Amino acid sequence: MDPPPDHGEESYRGNGRLDGRKAVVTGGDSGIGRAVCLAFAREGADVMFTHLEEEKDEAQQTADLVSRAGQRALPIQCDIREEAVCRALIDQAAREFGRIDILVNNAAYQMSQPEGIEAISTDQFDRVLRTNLYGMFWLSKFAVPHIPEGGSIINSTSVQAYKPSPHLLDYAMTKGAIVTFTQGLAQMLIDRGIRVNAVAPGPVWTPLIPATLPDTVEFGKQAPIGRPAQPAEMAPAYVFLASHEASFITAEILNATGGTPLP
Repeated sequence: MDPPPDHGEESYRGNGRLDGRKAVVTGGDSGIGRAVCLAFAREGADVMFTHLEEEKDEAQQTADLVSRAGQRALPIQCDIREEAVCRALIDQAAREFGRIDILVNNAAYQMSQPEGIEAISTDQFDRVLRTNLYGMFWLSKFAVPHIPEGGSIINSTSVQAYKPSPHLLDYAMTKGAIVTFTQGLAQMLIDRGIRVNAVAPGPVWTPLIPATLPDTVEFGKQAPIGRPAQPAEMAPAYVFLASHEASFITAEILNATGGTPLP
């Protein structure tokens, strides 16, 4: 990517806010997921993260960042579109870590279709929903028995949940559903001492953008701040929601949109 994304490699400084904690992050090979893995590690957490087969090299770079921070890195190649895969991932995390303090449902798929709804194939629609919603649902369901009191689930939604771009109709639809899922699950788990929140980024410069959008020249300029965010600018939101400083915060959507007002 030109310019290359900033994941916080040179800038993020940890303060021990997640010392001894165990985290599972989906889509940790690049973009927001890599920035979150790096930040979690520098805050003292061990990290298991997922990636697809074709993202093996990028995943190793993330693992190296976590290891250099002095924490355990467990990259797992898998596709969360399948229920059995999600169950196996959580089972492995429970075996390796003994518990799951933090689950970050971050993996997502989008594909621009400027020709409209007629151009959205059933295959595309199915991939978007199974990646963005099914995987999140299954992983949360299987992880809850392994999350102790004080643990948290953090979901990645988007500004698209509130201000959908027509060419990202199916993707935006899933991001709206993630908001509802977050708020509903938070109420369901509050008596168990598990917090559930979400981060709603605006435009962020990640590999997903050039891979799925036909034109990136103007990407992010629609935000009031006038540019896309770097992944490193999103990671602190996830750290905060995972930390004890956010112990009174659940069912919330932390908007990081570059100035776009959201409800």
